[in-house]
Amino acid sequence: MGFTKEQLLSRLEELQVVFSKYEHPVVLTVEAQAKYVGHIKGALSKNLFLKDKKQRYYCVSAMAETKVDLKVLSQRLGLGKGGLRMAPEEALGEILQVPLGCVTPFALVNESARQVSLLLDQGFKAHECCFFHPLSNDMSIALNTRDLDKFLNSIGKTPAYVDLEANPTVGKDQPPDLATLVPSESTVSAELLEKLNVISVNNQPTTVKVAKDVKPSNVSSKEKSSSAVNSPISYADPDKFVEEILEKTTSMFLSEIKDENAEKYREQLATKLRVELKSIATMFKNTAYTEGFKAGIHHQPKRM
Repeated sequence: MGFTKEQLLSRLEELQVVFSKYEHPVVLTVEAQAKYVGHIKGALSKNLFLKDKKQRYYCVSAMAETKVDLKVLSQRLGLGKGGLRMAPEEALGEILQVPLGCVTPFALVNESARQVSLLLDQGFKAHECCFFHPLSNDMSIALNTRDLDKFLNSIGKTPAYVDLEANPTVGKDQPPDLATLVPSESTVSAELLEKLNVISVNNQPTTVKVAKDVKPSNVSSKEKSSSAVNSPISYADPDKFVEEILEKTTSMFLSEIKDENAEKYREQLATKLRVELKSIATMFKNTAYTEGFKAGIHHQPKRM
């Protein structure tokens, strides 16, 4: 069960976030919302819930008048021209845990949405306040970006304000400028993917292989070292990189525990670490990719 409107408003008050609330009939569009709060000074927002081909999800919060080109945004994230599309309606309830017309940055308060990447329109910063639905589209709340940031930081989400109308060149010598905002490889469980029935590769049905927890290895360090030479881990793949870390850490952890519950401890440890490590590894990979391009541009050898 996700947060309710009342619970969210209470959380904001606990954080001493300054906001004004305006009740109105249920609205499904920005135009409909403007009839009730458009006369108040501030920026109305439109919020898009998107997904890429690897089932990673994005919440894009833009000012009402900002033109968001999904093809351009997809390229800037390093996903290619057609890498982004609107997420299915079912995902709203399962991931953001809000109904249609209620997409909002505040939905990231729900545990199921913690791995959703949030992109905020930098134009919000030029206004005294901006309007969002508080998980329900029968109310709008107005707050400034400083207080919005206070809320986002409280749930571990670093605010990322970007120029959503920019169209920078992306190519061999120009890496995608928003690549570091791509979430970890797996933000949704296989069970949820099956429930949503949105699993596809090039629009063809496929199956999902769920990564199992790596069991402690009984292979000696010498044998493991020899095996690693013949079958190196691809550290460009965050999933494989994380599984390698989990194998080593859980094995070391279990070697110190003489308890019949050791297997349970291993499973709990792997579950807690996997999502966080994948997110960190993906950010590291994307940042290294971007910085590598910059280094190549600024330190090219002189031609003879």
